[in-house]
Amino acid sequence: MTNAMSNLDVATCRGRVDIGFAVKQSREAMGYSVEDLSLTCGLTGTEITRIELGADVDPARLRRIAAALQMPTSAFRLA
Repeated sequence: MTNAMSNLDVATCRGRVDIGFAVKQSREAMGYSVEDLSLTCGLTGTEITRIELGADVDPARLRRIAAALQMPTSAFRLA
């Protein structure tokens, strides 16, 4: 059971990193710096950086980022 749980943890971590990578790619594609996105969506630069690193995937924050980038929130969901 420990091995199965460890595989789940790795998949969850990978999913968070994938979401963070999608956020970063989307931000950069729009030509936004972290500071630009911060001003546009009302989150701090630290919050955005944590999301891009996969350390935070709070749905409410992701919705704010998606709205600021004018894209659907589904772009940041796990596949």
